[in-house]
Amino acid sequence: MTVTPVAVGERSAVAARSRPVLRLDPRTKALLVLVTSTVVMAPNGASFVPAALVLGVLLALNEGAWRRAVALPAGAACVAAFAYLLPLAVPHPAVGTFAIMAAYLVRFVVIGGVALHLLSTTSPTELTAALRATRLPRAITVSAAVMLRFLPTIIAEARAVYDAMRLRGIGGWGGMLRHPVLSIERFTVPLIASSLRVAEDLSASALLRGLGSVSRPTAMRPPRFGVADLVAVLVTASLATVTVLW
Repeated sequence: MTVTPVAVGERSAVAARSRPVLRLDPRTKALLVLVTSTVVMAPNGASFVPAALVLGVLLALNEGAWRRAVALPAGAACVAAFAYLLPLAVPHPAVGTFAIMAAYLVRFVVIGGVALHLLSTTSPTELTAALRATRLPRAITVSAAVMLRFLPTIIAEARAVYDAMRLRGIGGWGGMLRHPVLSIERFTVPLIASSLRVAEDLSASALLRGLGSVSRPTAMRPPRFGVADLVAVLVTASLATVTVLW
Protein backbone atom coordinates (compact mmCIF):
# COMPACT_ATOMS: atom_id res chain seq x y z
CA MET A 1 0.00 0.00 0.00
CA THR A 2 1.45 3.30 -1.10
CA VAL A 3 0.33 6.73 0.08
CA THR A 4 0.85 9.26 -2.67
CA PRO A 5 2.05 12.81 -2.06
CA VAL A 6 -1.38 14.05 -3.17
CA ALA A 7 -3.05 12.10 -0.38
CA VAL A 8 -0.56 13.43 2.13
CA GLY A 9 -1.17 16.95 0.88
CA GLU A 10 -4.90 16.51 1.27
CA ARG A 11 -4.47 15.38 4.89
CA SER A 12 -2.18 18.31 5.56
CA ALA A 13 -4.73 20.68 4.07
CA VAL A 14 -7.45 19.22 6.27
CA ALA A 15 -5.25 19.66 9.33
CA ALA A 16 -4.42 23.21 8.32
CA ARG A 17 -8.13 24.09 8.06
CA SER A 18 -8.61 23.48 11.78
CA ARG A 19 -9.36 26.74 13.51
CA PRO A 20 -7.48 27.14 16.80
CA VAL A 21 -8.61 29.83 19.20
CA LEU A 22 -5.26 31.59 18.80
CA ARG A 23 -3.72 30.93 15.39
CA LEU A 24 0.04 31.16 15.79
CA ASP A 25 2.54 32.04 13.12
CA PRO A 26 4.51 28.96 11.95
CA ARG A 27 7.73 30.70 13.01
CA THR A 28 6.38 31.01 16.55
CA LYS A 29 5.45 27.32 16.62
CA ALA A 30 8.89 26.32 15.38
CA LEU A 31 10.50 28.62 17.94
CA LEU A 32 8.46 27.05 20.74
CA VAL A 33 9.60 23.59 19.67
CA LEU A 34 13.22 24.71 19.43
CA VAL A 35 13.21 26.48 22.81
CA THR A 36 11.39 23.63 24.54
CA SER A 37 13.80 21.05 23.12
CA THR A 38 16.85 23.08 24.09
CA VAL A 39 15.71 23.84 27.63
CA VAL A 40 14.26 20.43 28.48
CA MET A 41 17.21 18.46 27.09
CA ALA A 42 19.74 20.64 28.92
CA PRO A 43 21.70 19.10 31.84
CA ASN A 44 19.28 20.61 34.39
CA GLY A 45 16.26 20.41 32.11
CA ALA A 46 14.24 18.05 34.32
CA SER A 47 13.01 21.03 36.34
CA PHE A 48 11.46 22.53 33.18
CA VAL A 49 9.50 19.38 32.31
CA PRO A 50 6.30 20.50 34.17
CA ALA A 51 6.39 23.89 32.41
CA ALA A 52 6.83 22.22 29.01
CA LEU A 53 4.00 19.82 29.85
CA VAL A 54 1.67 22.71 30.71
CA LEU A 55 2.65 24.45 27.48
CA GLY A 56 1.86 21.31 25.45
CA VAL A 57 -1.53 20.95 27.14
CA LEU A 58 -2.38 24.61 26.52
CA LEU A 59 -1.46 24.27 22.85
CA ALA A 60 -3.62 21.15 22.57
CA LEU A 61 -6.57 22.94 24.20
CA ASN A 62 -6.07 25.91 21.90
CA GLU A 63 -6.14 23.57 18.93
CA GLY A 64 -9.15 21.65 20.23
CA ALA A 65 -7.24 18.36 20.45
CA TRP A 66 -8.97 17.11 23.58
CA ARG A 67 -7.55 13.59 23.41
CA ARG A 68 -4.02 14.91 23.29
CA ALA A 69 -4.74 17.31 26.14
CA VAL A 70 -5.68 14.31 28.29
CA ALA A 71 -3.22 11.74 26.93
CA LEU A 72 -0.17 14.00 27.21
CA PRO A 73 -0.22 14.51 31.03
CA ALA A 74 -1.43 10.95 31.57
CA GLY A 75 1.42 9.50 29.54
CA ALA A 76 3.98 11.77 31.16
CA ALA A 77 2.68 10.84 34.62
CA CYS A 78 2.94 7.10 33.88
CA VAL A 79 6.50 7.40 32.58
CA ALA A 80 7.48 9.67 35.47
CA ALA A 81 6.06 7.18 37.97
CA PHE A 82 8.16 4.45 36.40
CA ALA A 83 11.21 6.70 36.50
CA TYR A 84 10.95 8.09 40.04
CA LEU A 85 8.58 5.89 42.09
CA LEU A 86 9.37 2.38 40.91
CA PRO A 87 13.05 2.49 42.02
CA LEU A 88 11.85 3.37 45.52
CA ALA A 89 9.53 0.36 45.58
CA VAL A 90 11.94 -2.07 43.88
CA PRO A 91 15.55 -1.07 44.68
CA HIS A 92 17.31 -3.16 42.04
CA PRO A 93 20.12 -2.14 39.64
CA ALA A 94 18.17 -3.32 36.60
CA VAL A 95 15.16 -1.25 37.65
CA GLY A 96 17.45 1.73 38.18
CA THR A 97 18.77 1.40 34.62
CA PHE A 98 15.28 1.42 33.13
CA ALA A 99 14.32 4.28 35.45
CA ILE A 100 17.11 6.42 34.01
CA MET A 101 15.87 5.67 30.51
CA ALA A 102 12.32 6.55 31.57
CA ALA A 103 13.50 9.83 33.05
CA TYR A 104 14.82 10.88 29.65
CA LEU A 105 11.72 9.51 27.95
CA VAL A 106 9.60 11.96 29.98
CA ARG A 107 11.50 14.80 28.34
CA PHE A 108 10.80 13.44 24.88
CA VAL A 109 7.11 13.08 25.75
CA VAL A 110 6.70 16.74 26.71
CA ILE A 111 8.71 17.88 23.68
CA GLY A 112 6.49 15.75 21.49
CA GLY A 113 3.41 17.46 22.90
CA VAL A 114 4.68 20.84 21.68
CA ALA A 115 5.91 19.44 18.36
CA LEU A 116 2.57 17.78 17.60
CA HIS A 117 0.91 21.19 17.62
CA LEU A 118 3.28 22.31 14.88
CA LEU A 119 2.71 19.16 12.83
CA SER A 120 -1.08 19.13 13.15
CA THR A 121 -1.79 22.83 12.52
CA THR A 122 0.84 23.74 9.93
CA SER A 123 0.75 22.72 6.30
CA PRO A 124 3.99 22.26 4.33
CA THR A 125 3.17 25.36 2.29
CA GLU A 126 2.81 27.51 5.39
CA LEU A 127 5.99 26.12 6.90
CA THR A 128 7.92 26.72 3.67
CA ALA A 129 6.69 30.31 3.46
CA ALA A 130 7.62 30.90 7.10
CA LEU A 131 11.11 29.47 6.68
CA ARG A 132 11.67 31.56 3.57
CA ALA A 133 10.57 34.64 5.50
CA THR A 134 13.33 33.94 8.04
CA ARG A 135 15.93 33.93 5.20
CA LEU A 136 17.04 30.38 5.89
CA PRO A 137 19.01 28.48 3.22
CA ARG A 138 17.03 26.55 0.64
CA ALA A 139 18.50 23.26 1.84
CA ILE A 140 16.85 23.69 5.24
CA THR A 141 13.57 24.92 3.73
CA VAL A 142 13.21 22.02 1.30
CA SER A 143 14.28 19.44 3.90
CA ALA A 144 11.77 20.71 6.46
CA ALA A 145 8.92 20.72 3.92
CA VAL A 146 9.70 17.17 2.77
CA MET A 147 10.07 15.97 6.37
CA LEU A 148 6.70 17.45 7.33
CA ARG A 149 5.08 15.38 4.58
CA PHE A 150 7.27 12.34 5.23
CA LEU A 151 6.38 11.71 8.88
CA PRO A 152 2.60 11.15 8.46
CA THR A 153 3.30 9.06 5.36
CA ILE A 154 5.64 6.74 7.26
CA ILE A 155 3.07 6.36 10.06
CA ALA A 156 0.44 5.39 7.50
CA GLU A 157 2.84 2.94 5.84
CA ALA A 158 3.71 1.35 9.20
CA ARG A 159 0.01 0.83 9.93
CA ALA A 160 -0.48 -0.70 6.48
CA VAL A 161 2.42 -3.13 6.99
CA TYR A 162 1.11 -4.10 10.44
CA ASP A 163 -2.39 -4.70 9.04
CA ALA A 164 -0.94 -6.83 6.23
CA MET A 165 0.98 -8.89 8.78
CA ARG A 166 -2.15 -9.48 10.84
CA LEU A 167 -4.11 -10.55 7.75
CA ARG A 168 -1.45 -13.17 7.06
CA GLY A 169 -1.48 -14.33 10.66
CA ILE A 170 2.10 -13.28 11.40
CA GLY A 171 1.43 -10.17 13.45
CA GLY A 172 0.28 -9.42 16.96
CA TRP A 173 1.88 -9.95 20.33
CA GLY A 174 1.73 -13.72 20.00
CA GLY A 175 3.92 -13.76 16.90
CA MET A 176 6.27 -11.23 18.47
CA LEU A 177 6.75 -13.41 21.55
CA ARG A 178 7.18 -16.63 19.58
CA HIS A 179 9.50 -15.27 16.89
CA PRO A 180 10.71 -11.79 17.88
CA VAL A 181 13.57 -11.52 15.36
CA LEU A 182 11.47 -12.85 12.48
CA SER A 183 8.59 -10.52 13.36
CA ILE A 184 10.89 -7.50 13.40
CA GLU A 185 12.35 -8.53 10.04
CA ARG A 186 8.91 -8.97 8.48
CA PHE A 187 7.92 -5.51 9.70
CA THR A 188 11.06 -3.48 8.99
CA VAL A 189 11.97 -4.79 5.52
CA PRO A 190 8.67 -3.78 3.83
CA LEU A 191 8.65 -0.53 5.78
CA ILE A 192 12.17 0.39 4.62
CA ALA A 193 11.33 -0.43 1.00
CA SER A 194 8.14 1.61 1.20
CA SER A 195 9.97 4.49 2.89
CA LEU A 196 12.53 4.67 0.09
CA ARG A 197 9.78 4.73 -2.53
CA VAL A 198 7.83 7.41 -0.66
CA ALA A 199 10.97 9.52 -0.18
CA GLU A 200 11.60 9.52 -3.93
CA ASP A 201 7.99 10.48 -4.65
CA LEU A 202 8.04 13.31 -2.12
CA SER A 203 11.38 14.64 -3.41
CA ALA A 204 10.04 14.67 -6.96
CA SER A 205 6.86 16.39 -5.77
CA ALA A 206 8.91 19.02 -3.94
CA LEU A 207 10.99 19.74 -7.04
CA LEU A 208 7.88 19.97 -9.22
CA ARG A 209 6.43 22.50 -6.79
CA GLY A 210 9.50 24.65 -7.23
CA LEU A 211 10.91 24.29 -3.73
CA GLY A 212 14.44 24.05 -5.08
CA SER A 213 14.19 26.92 -7.55
CA VAL A 214 16.63 29.79 -7.47
CA SER A 215 13.95 32.47 -7.76
CA ARG A 216 12.04 33.37 -4.63
CA PRO A 217 8.34 32.48 -5.01
CA THR A 218 5.61 34.80 -3.79
CA ALA A 219 3.43 33.50 -0.96
CA MET A 220 -0.30 34.07 -1.34
CA ARG A 221 -0.59 34.23 2.46
CA PRO A 222 2.68 35.66 3.76
CA PRO A 223 3.31 34.83 7.45
CA ARG A 224 2.79 37.67 9.90
CA PHE A 225 3.19 37.93 13.63
CA GLY A 226 0.10 38.90 15.58
CA VAL A 227 -1.43 39.16 19.02
CA ALA A 228 -1.60 35.37 19.34
CA ASP A 229 2.17 35.10 18.96
CA LEU A 230 2.68 37.73 21.67
CA VAL A 231 0.36 35.80 23.99
CA ALA A 232 2.26 32.56 23.32
CA VAL A 233 5.60 34.22 24.06
CA LEU A 234 4.28 35.78 27.28
CA VAL A 235 2.79 32.48 28.47
CA THR A 236 6.04 30.63 27.73
CA ALA A 237 8.10 33.29 29.49
CA SER A 238 5.75 33.16 32.50
CA LEU A 239 6.07 29.38 32.76
CA ALA A 240 9.86 29.62 32.56
CA THR A 241 9.94 32.39 35.18
CA VAL A 242 7.74 30.44 37.58
CA THR A 243 9.95 27.38 37.14
CA VAL A 244 13.15 29.33 37.82
CA LEU A 245 11.71 31.09 40.90
CA TRP A 246 10.17 27.90 42.24
